[in-house]
Amino acid sequence: MDDQNRQDGAVQEDAALPDAPADIHAPTDDTAASPEDYFDDSLMGEIGALIDDGRTYAEAEIAFQKTRAKLAGRTIGVAAGSLVLAIILLHIALLALAVGLVIALAPLVTIWGAIAIVVGGLLAGMAFFVWVAAKSGSKVSGLFAASSSDNAS
Repeated sequence: MDDQNRQDGAVQEDAALPDAPADIHAPTDDTAASPEDYFDDSLMGEIGALIDDGRTYAEAEIAFQKTRAKLAGRTIGVAAGSLVLAIILLHIALLALAVGLVIALAPLVTIWGAIAIVVGGLLAGMAFFVWVAAKSGSKVSGLFAASSSDNAS
């Protein structure tokens, strides 16, 4: 019976409440609700701030990438210049080695014999490297020829 009284009391309390609108955010008068009634100005301010923050982040990221590209370009320029200078110095060193070999061989054989030995050795080295390059080039062309014949089939 106690449960019966509780249920009756709950019904009586609900009956005592005034009629509340079904949607507490909806306007209470009979006019149609406009979309502005459902938006909060602080929410719109937060969305605007979020858009501004996104724009600021994008601008900062673009500036960072531009700076990084400039730095990379300068670094590549320094590396390329250093490589060119290294190749020039290597060339000078090889010339000095050739001259030194001619001078060193001159007392053993005549000066013309020393020049012939050094030039002959350099030409033999050059021929070896040309042969290696040609062999490698034919391997590469064979790879592409096999793939192009597969594609043509």
